[in-house]
Amino acid sequence: MTAGKLSPLVPELRFPEFRDANDWAIQKLGSVCNLYQPRTLSASEWKQDGLYLVYGANGVIGKHDQYNHAASKVIVACRGVCGEVTRTQPRSWITGNAMVVESKGNCIDEDFLFHSLQRTNLKSVVSGSAQPQITRVAFSSFLFVFPACKDEQKKIADFLDSLDALIAAECRKLQALRRHKQGLMQQLFPQPGKTVPRLRFPEFRNASDWKTGRCRDIATVLPGYGFPDRFQGNKKGQFPFYKVSDISRTIEEGKKSISEARNYIEFDALEEIRGKPVPTGTIIFAKIGEAIRSNRRVITTKPAVVDNNTAGVKAIETKSSDEFLFYLWSNVSLVDYAGGVVPAVSKSALENIPLCYPSDPQEQRRIADCLGLVDELIAAGGRKLDALRQHKQGLMQQLFPRRTGSES
Repeated sequence: MTAGKLSPLVPELRFPEFRDANDWAIQKLGSVCNLYQPRTLSASEWKQDGLYLVYGANGVIGKHDQYNHAASKVIVACRGVCGEVTRTQPRSWITGNAMVVESKGNCIDEDFLFHSLQRTNLKSVVSGSAQPQITRVAFSSFLFVFPACKDEQKKIADFLDSLDALIAAECRKLQALRRHKQGLMQQLFPQPGKTVPRLRFPEFRNASDWKTGRCRDIATVLPGYGFPDRFQGNKKGQFPFYKVSDISRTIEEGKKSISEARNYIEFDALEEIRGKPVPTGTIIFAKIGEAIRSNRRVITTKPAVVDNNTAGVKAIETKSSDEFLFYLWSNVSLVDYAGGVVPAVSKSALENIPLCYPSDPQEQRRIADCLGLVDELIAAGGRKLDALRQHKQGLMQQLFPRRTGSES
């Protein structure tokens, strides 16, 4: 090895007891592992109440009353969306859409094999375009890099397993917080047909029942506008132009406030399409198609324009606050008010959606503050989870040798 320069077969980060060990080995995967595709179940063999998980190209795809592998296995999706690496549960059925990869002669630690393949870019062994696949012959020729010492393999695998366990624990905490919020929502707002919630803050327990009315009594419905192709693609501009995809992306990032868009529009173009921006604090959502079933809502942080597949509701200042309306509106299932072959909710239907809410702004504020605090905890949990995943990714890049081509 040249002084001051790493060999392509030595990782940047190595555990102390292996720093003076030999360079990692490089061999064709087929020379150190057995690769095979099991038998695929026929349609008549699927069992709704089966005891054993069935694994396919995309992880668990069903259940069966038998298993074809008693031990946990490392599998790689080899048809369709190729390359996803999964570690199966013991006693499971693995279908032919997944390729089993197992150590030959016990020279590769199975857990190390999983982590190594999981970080690997397998595009080089994918063939076909209409029906992509990974064949056993192509995968057998894939160059696999590993420390010859099995103790080093196990040390790396155990370390990454511990990181995965920590990430899984944070995922469970985040899921528990989301379930907690959902439970609070169900108690802090009245059930259908009721005018008093099951859970009420002490200072409001003797207050009058909540008020029943229509959306138009508490909020203004704001329409979206057509977005001609010639105006799309601008990455900067006076106003973000939000589409359903922008709403979905914001939710998937664990946020309830939306501030960035894939498209922007200038004021002169806005005049041409006769559009009007929605103000800061508008709750926007999909109003047409299957997207309305997801009930995804976000709240704007700046004046913006929304396209005609979306709409917005803005609190009437004397009747409600934007924050309270956000949570109140999150309880509305829009698909219940949709019409047409393609589900869609009209402006008139939105205005007439029945709502039940406290007339006292103090009670509204208490509810919004309570749920807002839970949302802050959820956002913090999401950030922590993202940081852990990035930390793991950074460590993976250092714990395995950096190579060009098929691995990086």
